[in-house]
Amino acid sequence: MKLCLFGGTFDPPHNAHFIIAEAIRESLDLNKIVFIPAFNPPHKFDNTPVSSVEHRIAMLKLCIDDFPQFEFSDIELKRGGISYTIDTILEVKQSMGLKSKDLHFLIGSDSLAQFKSWHRWEEILKESQVVVARRPRFEKSDIDPKLLDQVTFLNLPRMEISSTEIRDRFYSDRMTRFYVPTAVSEYIKKHKIYGS
Repeated sequence: MKLCLFGGTFDPPHNAHFIIAEAIRESLDLNKIVFIPAFNPPHKFDNTPVSSVEHRIAMLKLCIDDFPQFEFSDIELKRGGISYTIDTILEVKQSMGLKSKDLHFLIGSDSLAQFKSWHRWEEILKESQVVVARRPRFEKSDIDPKLLDQVTFLNLPRMEISSTEIRDRFYSDRMTRFYVPTAVSEYIKKHKIYGS
C-alpha cells in the first residue's frame, strides 16, 4: 500500500483540492490519497474562524465518497488539540504497517518556507516522503538547499483557488459554480455556512 496524506481545514473543500490530489496519485502511482481535516491547525496564523467539524466532514465526504482512490480520515479530529503533522504520520504508519518510503505527505511550497518552524520537522522528513506542490510566487532560492534535497517537487496543476476566496464569494453571493462541486455548493447554501 502506497498513499499520500493530504491535510487541511477544507473550509470548504474545492475543485483544486481534488485535481491536485488525483495528479499526485497518478504521478507517484499511489493506491490512495487520504484527506485529513485538521482539528486545530497550528500554522493558521490569521484568526479566521473555522467552520464546525461536522460541516467540514460532511462537505468533504460529499466530494470523495464516490471515488475509491480517495479516503477520509478523522484521525486528527478524534485526537483533538493541536494537529501536529508528526503525530498523524506516526499514527498512520503504525495503524497501517507502512514504511517511510510508502507514506507521502503533501505540503504547499508556501508551507515549505516555514517548514523548519514545524513541530519535530526533522522527524517528518525521516518518517515520510514530503511532496511539495508549487504555489504562485515560490522561489527555490528562498529555501535551505539541504531541505530542498530532502523533498520531492511534483509538476502539479497550479490552481490559484483559495478557500478564503470561495468563502468571500459565498458571503457576497457571487458565482461559485466552477470553484466547488455542486453538492458542496448546495450544502453550503442549505446550511448557511458562509453568510445568508
